[in-house]
Amino acid sequence: QVQLVESGGGLVQPGGSLRLSCAASGNIFSIYTMGWYRQAPGKQRELVAVITSGGSTNYAVAVKGRFTISRDNAKNTMYLQMNSLKPEDTAVYYCNLDQTSWGTRYNYWGQGTQVTVSS
Repeated sequence: QVQLVESGGGLVQPGGSLRLSCAASGNIFSIYTMGWYRQAPGKQRELVAVITSGGSTNYAVAVKGRFTISRDNAKNTMYLQMNSLKPEDTAVYYCNLDQTSWGTRYNYWGQGTQVTVSS
């Protein structure tokens, strides 16, 4: 089992910045992908950004150029630096970890952290 704990959410004005963290613990394999997803009220959960063990990244079009995903493999921790925040970035942000062993896929979610962008 894997546990994911997010932190760093809060209230910020438009144009401001926040940094989210996700600490993973438990039965973590050597190769795994981590990602940030978000869900706004009344909307489906959507991908924000993902990062592989090797450091390859992928971003949603809506956040590209404003958000930066990174990870510290030694600490099993992932980060999301969010700059130039907009009201439409308001959502609950979830951490995700995806790993595979002997053909079995294991997927885990954190509890989520609220990000509110408002003046």
